[in-house]
Amino acid sequence: MCCIRKAEITDLAAITEIYNDAILTTTATFDIEPKSLETQEAWFYAHGPRYPLIVAEVQGEVVGWASLSRYSDRLPYEKTAEISVYVKDGFRGRGIGRKLMEEIIARGRAAGLHTILARITASNEQSIYLHEAFGFQHIGVMREVGRKFGMLLDVCLMQLIFPQS
Repeated sequence: MCCIRKAEITDLAAITEIYNDAILTTTATFDIEPKSLETQEAWFYAHGPRYPLIVAEVQGEVVGWASLSRYSDRLPYEKTAEISVYVKDGFRGRGIGRKLMEEIIARGRAAGLHTILARITASNEQSIYLHEAFGFQHIGVMREVGRKFGMLLDVCLMQLIFPQS
């Protein structure tokens, strides 16, 4: 059984391990150097009520995480966030990413966000499909903007807009 909950500082090592695996083995992120706990601690504390960070836990083990991060420090962007979702290798394909997406979007809506942006490597069809399933619309493609593992990579831009109340 998968439990989704707010991330705690004690989850940071597991969150960092999941992210570092993605850095080293996938094109899901364009980071190329693993992150230290020290650098991730500042990232952790940049999240809060408006920009939440959550984890998925299975039998006491953190197996995935999702966040909404500040898109820009400029005030006009305060109701815009960028989404990140990562699931630990060995736990993918079990619906954990879907549960994380559902919860992080609900928390973003409740926090008063207006729009959530996603930047997804064009070859990551599973992630694109997942975002489409939650109503994200394609808004463009940035061609050959990243290079990782010796490949030039395109990035799909997707957006979810919450109706204004």
